[in-house]
Amino acid sequence: MTWASIDLNADLGEGFGRWRLTDDEQLLSVVTSANVACGFHAGDPATMRRVCATAAEHGVRIGAQVSYRDLAGFGRRAMDVPAGELAAEVAYQIGALEVFARAAGSRVSYVKPHGALYNRAVWDEEQARAVVGGVLLAGGALPVLGLPGSRLHAAAEEAGLPVVGEAFADRAYTPEGTLVPRTEEGAVITDADAVVERSVAVARFGTVTARDGTSVPVRARSLCLHGDTPGAVTLARRVRARLEDAEVRVEAFV
Repeated sequence: MTWASIDLNADLGEGFGRWRLTDDEQLLSVVTSANVACGFHAGDPATMRRVCATAAEHGVRIGAQVSYRDLAGFGRRAMDVPAGELAAEVAYQIGALEVFARAAGSRVSYVKPHGALYNRAVWDEEQARAVVGGVLLAGGALPVLGLPGSRLHAAAEEAGLPVVGEAFADRAYTPEGTLVPRTEEGAVITDADAVVERSVAVARFGTVTARDGTSVPVRARSLCLHGDTPGAVTLARRVRARLEDAEVRVEAFV
């Protein structure tokens, strides 16, 4: 499936106190949607406020990147959180970010889980429903950004929430269309040229090459560029330029 346009999203605000992981200012000059850490895997009030203000200045859409409560593990450790507790924590994170988005003259436009929660919600129906429950608890019919065909998207659609399919140019895929776990060798693609060309394939042809060499269909309206990848800003600029050269419009999905 091909798209005349595609959104570029990046995980931003992934710092805490004096420590910064992502070059938020530079990436916000390239991407069209910002997945802002809401304090559970990274981020703090001052960081959230700064990123929201800069995103608003650039006309970049603000998304709440919700996570398990796991600062020490950057939200990438497997956790078992009761559904009711998880729903409340998701709503809490969205609400916190909304304060800073509105202060910047913008708003939270969508929700995307992070790390272990993102991967868990692909197959775990209970956790997926809990995330959706948190979105509903926060109020508003916010779109849910996630992996096409996931339990998360099924739960969101059942609840009447819009869903947006996402693809990853710098992550390895299984033949089944899921992401290769970061614990496995080759899970992250470090060849910049390969990442750039995979981005075009996703946008124009709706396909990505799996780790076994097969072509996997991906119905993606948004392409994720990881902000914590070395050389992320340069890579993001290359991806955007190559997409535009391929006559793909780069624009937000909301």
